[in-house]
Amino acid sequence: MSEHTTTAPADSGQQAAPPPKPKRPKPKSMLMIGEQTNTLFENARLAKERGEKVGWSASIFPQEIAETLGLNVLYPENHAAGIAARHQANPFLQECEGPLGYNNDLCAYAKLNLAYAAVLNGESEVELPDGGKMVKPDFLLLTNNICNQLTKWYENLAYQLNIPVFFIDTCYNPWDYVTETRVRYVRTQIDQLIKDLCAFTGKTWDEARFKEVMTISQRNSYLWERANNLLDHKPAPIGGFELFNYMSAMVCNRGKPSTTAIMEQLNAEMEESIRKGTSTFPVEQEYRVSWDGIACWPYLSHNLRTLKKYGINMVASSYGKAWAIEYEDLDGMARAYCFASTNSDNATTMIARRMEALKRFDCEGTIYHVNRSCKVMDCQMMEVQRQLESQAGVPFTSFDGDQADYRNYSEAQFETRIQGLVEIMKQNKEAKRNG
Repeated sequence: MSEHTTTAPADSGQQAAPPPKPKRPKPKSMLMIGEQTNTLFENARLAKERGEKVGWSASIFPQEIAETLGLNVLYPENHAAGIAARHQANPFLQECEGPLGYNNDLCAYAKLNLAYAAVLNGESEVELPDGGKMVKPDFLLLTNNICNQLTKWYENLAYQLNIPVFFIDTCYNPWDYVTETRVRYVRTQIDQLIKDLCAFTGKTWDEARFKEVMTISQRNSYLWERANNLLDHKPAPIGGFELFNYMSAMVCNRGKPSTTAIMEQLNAEMEESIRKGTSTFPVEQEYRVSWDGIACWPYLSHNLRTLKKYGINMVASSYGKAWAIEYEDLDGMARAYCFASTNSDNATTMIARRMEALKRFDCEGTIYHVNRSCKVMDCQMMEVQRQLESQAGVPFTSFDGDQADYRNYSEAQFETRIQGLVEIMKQNKEAKRNG
């Protein structure tokens, strides 16, 4: 026997497991997102060290004001989503519901952030998994166009940390347009907020700088909406869930040139896939669906794995597109934020927007995240989905979950609901094929 000959191993009745598939390298645009996020936190830390005032802001706040003034601002909602996605939320939720005494029914973003703030304020000893990237704020920026719980959350932060809140009251808008009286009401507040913020921070408002920031911001909103709309191609150039990873650029950095670079790169990558007829979605796209509600961050990977299993690509979402907020001046800002987020989400408007999306993206079904943390959306969504199914003939399913609390989700329930949706979509596809 040759010295290079080896004897075969004894037959154990088991085949060796196939080697794991190599992970697809991250696209350049996603690497740029990571760099931008790190820069945001690092700049806030350095500003704090220099003795400058650093703020925390609600996600649907006119970010361009802070950008014009050169303020470093961080975003608790975005930060909480990141912690939840990395499965690090539990200690904060337990701390908030236990020693801090907050109710279990509060928004999980709020609970996570209130506990995090307690650590920064020396009132809690929960270990910060990110080393305290969310530096302690000196002021808060807030609008009430999302929900009243956000308002109370920030009021509690202000009391807890003994810092001011700079607040814009947008008042509820029940129509599909914004009255001029509302525009004047909000514009007056914006003007006063700018004056007060300048006095507090020592910064100076520069109208030329504001116009520059607005030019950048509008370019970014256009590119973001365009990227979302490119999913109307078949096959969709990327998996729709991937777009959730780019939202931070629009939430936290909408007025920055770095976001322009990211969005241009993302659009270029998607256009290249369209030209080639390829997709980053790893399996054949059997079905196209829309997604309603905030992402279920603690189980996003399970959501995606399950959808891939059945060849389902999420190609439309009202959640991601919410940050393509377009305006060019302070009057336009006032009008846009009266209409932004849930502030004008009457049933008629919601149905019209979703009907348009279902048609444009040729969706065969809808998945609705019944988010325990977001009751303002949940209370109306079931009726909206019922009417959509009736008018568009598109089936929907729902699942219980949460944007940050891992305890409100069942993997088995999600898969069962998706299986049921697939059965109906398959029947509809066969019926259409047979005429």
